[in-house]
Amino acid sequence: MQEKQIEKDALKQEIVNQIKYRFRKNIQDASKQEIYQGICFALKDFIIDDWIDTHKIYEEKDMKTVYYLSMEFLMGRALGNNLINMAAYKEVAEIMEELGVGDIYNLEDEEPDAALGNGGLGRLAACFMDSLATLGYPAYGCGIRYRYGMFRQKIENGYQMEMPDEWLKNGNPFEIERLEYAVEIKFGGRVDTAFDENGKMYFIHRDYESIQAVPYDMPIVGYKNGVVNTLRIWDARPMQSFDLDSFDRGNYAKARENKNNARSIVEVLYPNDNHYTGKQLRLKQQYFFVSASVQTAIRKYMQHHDHIHGMADKVCFQLNDTHPTVAVAEVMRILMDEHGLEWDQAWAITTKCCAYTNHTIMAEALEKWPIDLFSSLLPRVYQIIEEIHRRFALDIQKTFGEGTDKLEKMAILYDGQVHMARLAIAGSFSVNGVAKLHTEILKNQELKDFYAMMPEKFNNKTNGITQRRFLVHGNRELSDWIIKQIGDGFITNLSELEQMLPLVDNKKKMKEYAAIKKENKKRLAGYVLEHNGVKLNVNSMFDCQVKRLHEYKRQMLNILHVIALYQEMKANPKGNYCPRTVIFGAKSAPGYERAKQIIKLINNVAYVIDQDKNIGDNLKVVFIEDYKVSNAELIFAAADLSEQISTASKEASGTGNMKFMLNGALTIGTMDGANVEIIEEVGEENAFVFGLSSDEVIAFEQNGQYHANDIYGQNAVLKKALDALVDGTFIKEGEDRNLFGSLYNSLLQGENGNFADRYFVLADFDSYVQAHKRAEELYADQEAWTRKAFLNICHAGKFSSDRTIQEYAEEIWKLEPVK
Repeated sequence: MQEKQIEKDALKQEIVNQIKYRFRKNIQDASKQEIYQGICFALKDFIIDDWIDTHKIYEEKDMKTVYYLSMEFLMGRALGNNLINMAAYKEVAEIMEELGVGDIYNLEDEEPDAALGNGGLGRLAACFMDSLATLGYPAYGCGIRYRYGMFRQKIENGYQMEMPDEWLKNGNPFEIERLEYAVEIKFGGRVDTAFDENGKMYFIHRDYESIQAVPYDMPIVGYKNGVVNTLRIWDARPMQSFDLDSFDRGNYAKARENKNNARSIVEVLYPNDNHYTGKQLRLKQQYFFVSASVQTAIRKYMQHHDHIHGMADKVCFQLNDTHPTVAVAEVMRILMDEHGLEWDQAWAITTKCCAYTNHTIMAEALEKWPIDLFSSLLPRVYQIIEEIHRRFALDIQKTFGEGTDKLEKMAILYDGQVHMARLAIAGSFSVNGVAKLHTEILKNQELKDFYAMMPEKFNNKTNGITQRRFLVHGNRELSDWIIKQIGDGFITNLSELEQMLPLVDNKKKMKEYAAIKKENKKRLAGYVLEHNGVKLNVNSMFDCQVKRLHEYKRQMLNILHVIALYQEMKANPKGNYCPRTVIFGAKSAPGYERAKQIIKLINNVAYVIDQDKNIGDNLKVVFIEDYKVSNAELIFAAADLSEQISTASKEASGTGNMKFMLNGALTIGTMDGANVEIIEEVGEENAFVFGLSSDEVIAFEQNGQYHANDIYGQNAVLKKALDALVDGTFIKEGEDRNLFGSLYNSLLQGENGNFADRYFVLADFDSYVQAHKRAEELYADQEAWTRKAFLNICHAGKFSSDRTIQEYAEEIWKLEPVK
């Protein structure tokens, strides 16, 4: 397809008209929010022509389509990304200047981040959508239109507080409601059997709760190619929104009960599931968007085909982790109950349509549902899962023989639970990990029995990121500089960054690059001063760890090192120290108390250090509130050191590591996840590697020979840092002296049947400290540091999501790009 050029004067007039007719204002009288909306609606008018043309070509050519099913799409802001991919950023910036209404950069701040995701899972899905459109592959992203996201994080007295993220308060100008594609979703009730005139049994779902799923479509614009794919997110509504009879009898709450019940499905991402109703709501959410998406995909297929039997040649459902796994049973339900197929026919189609991506090695993250909950909420789907389980159990016994323990490890229904990852593996034709190490651990450890039974299903697809978001948009100065050096080919072929390698020996060019990094640090320092009230030394090392808060990601290791640094500075105030600014950004799940304690500890340490005037600029700690895509872009561009310090064998991939690398940060990290491949690309001499290997961690877990207390007793620096958790050093006035006692105990005593320090913080502490000393020594030589930082950028080409999607499309989905 060909990109259509946007005529600047026409766009300028359309922006003026949108503001005039939507808000009854001339542009000079409009607010920033109204101008932002005017730009978005004007752009959407241009996008829609390409959107219609794209899907018309897909239909005319009968192109195979992937439906990417994901609980999360962490899209970030849409305006800037759309402007870049439409090659209209410069033109709109000029239009704003000509109209005298401010610059486009400030207007972008009027857009809230779309609250459709939380962590790496959702951001990966967003990167994939960008790459699918840029490469011209037919695709729908399918998820939920959360009204309040996961939450907006507010830090009060160091504690995480969860507030509603009201991102839809002013509407979403790029979305389009599609009532014509609304579908019915059924929950609860019972299933009866009956027989038709030929004696064939069929199933009748009765007495169910009925919810209407209404899609909202958002355009996903490819880079300068005229392709516009669709992110389809589902809203939930009652089939009957208002009970007038109840209202007339004075029962006003009952009159709105249906509406409230429906809305609860789409209000929050990952509701707290520490209780039965929370678990029920999570399962409802998963089935809601999966059923709506699968129903719509199959209907769309049938509109252009005479029979259902060829569906696997034209439709693929990619399950982004275990959340959408119910799709396996839902496809079966529709094929059998609505299209009349026999089991074997339906199973043959389903297992050629479904593919599964595993994103975690953590056993507790592989979803399981109590059978009583699942069967009562989804009775017909559960019947189908029972039969899948029965047949799969026979296959297991046929492969491994009877009398083994394989059913315990592989059966879909076991110990009163529905094991969703096992269902995904049984029902998919492809099972992929997301980094080489992760995939090998799946094959040799976590899923080794499945691999032994069906090795042909397993493959690796190392994750990637879109350079258009995290370099071209997030680091404009660097992107423009790169274009001057080697042209703009890297925007769609990131491996072209290797063409800059000769520049590493050009002192003038390295000074130019270093100056860009300095400006980015000033930009982040301005953000921190505005939001945290802390003034940063931009000549200090910006040492950054920004990611979801989980114990295995080991923010605890980082803050213990900070405590040790602080204690060293207190003990030797005249020492010669490398000035360091340690920047954290993280959200904890609302019900994850340990993670929330770590956030509190980080903030208390930050407060104590900031109040200690003897420390000065030698050490600062900053916690970025409400970490999200828009402020992440500032952090990636400014970072010197990238903290990728997960316990080896626990991180599936990580993509923050790639974003930091692309923006010229050096990695300090374990050989875990995609760190392994980053080190392969850039060379261990251009990073700071430390810690136990994945094999060593797994061996300790299996042999029980790890003793954290021995390390505590032998390392005086570590002991002093740990003791500070319980000696009152970081306790504010009025707080309980034992506030951090449970963190201390978890590292030395263990809890809930786990051995002490289950994520090997103490084991890796000394190695981590030594790696930081190597980083400090290098940072003192700014020319040498700049050289290594620049080499990281040059070797980042492998980690584009364009490469990842090309592999998915060619090796799993078998898609053809639109021409």
